[in-house]
Amino acid sequence: MPERDLDLVATAVREAGAIAREIYAGHCKTWAKSDGSPVTEADLAVNKYLSEHLRSARPDYAWLSEESEDDRERLTASRVFVIDPIDGTLAFVKRRPHFTVSVAVVENGQPVTACVYNPITDECYTAAAGEGAYLNGERIHVTDRAELDGCNILISKASMVDPRWTAPWPEMHIENPNSIAYRVALVAAGKFDAGLTMASLHDWDLAACDLIVREAGGLLTTIDGDALVYNRENAFQPSAMAAGPKLHAVLLSRLDNAPRSQP
Repeated sequence: MPERDLDLVATAVREAGAIAREIYAGHCKTWAKSDGSPVTEADLAVNKYLSEHLRSARPDYAWLSEESEDDRERLTASRVFVIDPIDGTLAFVKRRPHFTVSVAVVENGQPVTACVYNPITDECYTAAAGEGAYLNGERIHVTDRAELDGCNILISKASMVDPRWTAPWPEMHIENPNSIAYRVALVAAGKFDAGLTMASLHDWDLAACDLIVREAGGLLTTIDGDALVYNRENAFQPSAMAAGPKLHAVLLSRLDNAPRSQP
């Protein structure tokens, strides 16, 4: 019987995470990309492992990864792996346990299989379309919270105090781990009530965690409430907001006049 995509992906991501964990524990070579963002030998080693393992198992699937040259054949492929070898490279460089290995299978613009793995905390978030979301094999669900006052939210503090907001925010608990995928996964698991970023993101930042939070009963949209579509020619998303349905609606109402260019 053929191996399910979810089993294939989850095994590969855990094994890739072990590579990242080993490099994290020692000395890691780091340099800057042309856009100034950091990249490490762990990014490349994990990308190499995932490429060899996943593409050999599914040679008919296309490939989109932060650390690979963009192959435009993905635009006509029925299925594509969308990969972020190390999401949260800055956390990795600073030896903070807030980075993840993120892999999704996208079909017709939507993720159908997903795994987000934090190799330092050993949190493995998985989902398959229509089958629910899981953390280390245990079913997870977003919170049912409907109020912003006192909620736990993942967002940069600078964004929250921007003078262009039309009204002050209520008292909230705010954190801001570097990995976008990890933030959304934490919302999916009910460990935080919401996650929000005003900055544009790449498909590989969001594809896997998108499915996980939706299978956990939540929503992930742009800050304007638009659904995300993946594997388009321009593999960018304008912003992202994740929460349970009630709090998501509250945030959408609040964000009607929010600044659209904050990091």
